[in-house]
Amino acid sequence: MKLLIYLKKVHVRPLLMSAVLLAPAMLTPVPAHATPSCAVASVTLSTGHFPAGSLNLMCNEIQEYGWGLKMKIKGDSDLYVVQNTWPVGAHSGWHTHPGPSLITILSGELTVYDADDPTCTPTVYHAGDSFTDVGCGDVHLIRNEGPNARQTSSSRSFRRANREGSTPISQLIV
Repeated sequence: MKLLIYLKKVHVRPLLMSAVLLAPAMLTPVPAHATPSCAVASVTLSTGHFPAGSLNLMCNEIQEYGWGLKMKIKGDSDLYVVQNTWPVGAHSGWHTHPGPSLITILSGELTVYDADDPTCTPTVYHAGDSFTDVGCGDVHLIRNEGPNARQTSSSRSFRRANREGSTPISQLIV
């Protein structure tokens, strides 16, 4: 009985209310930071800077050339051409890029997992294959699941020019 008298004095109602109010905040998913890569060696082969307006490109000659192009980038952008070497078992960690990447598999094959795929079904790319990564929040992981080292080359991440306070390029390249 003494326990009941004690609980009446403590005012249990405010404690229960705070638990009810905090539960949704604790269960709400929040974006995670990228996970670290493992054993991927990146070399920046070249960089280029494009002033605002210079990447507003359009080719609408589908009948003459057989394809069309529309690209509009706001603000200054940088381009990085990167070569990655993927030893056996190496992976990129879960990550995204601040802009698009155009990737070509130079040797072997790489396996790509998309974080939005609830079945976690991988896509395997072989030497000579190319694929795009839109970046901008598209989270993925790239892994060498084969028996030999692999190499990729990519034109990577149109993004705002590296200014004071922005993310260093070494943290953006995978």
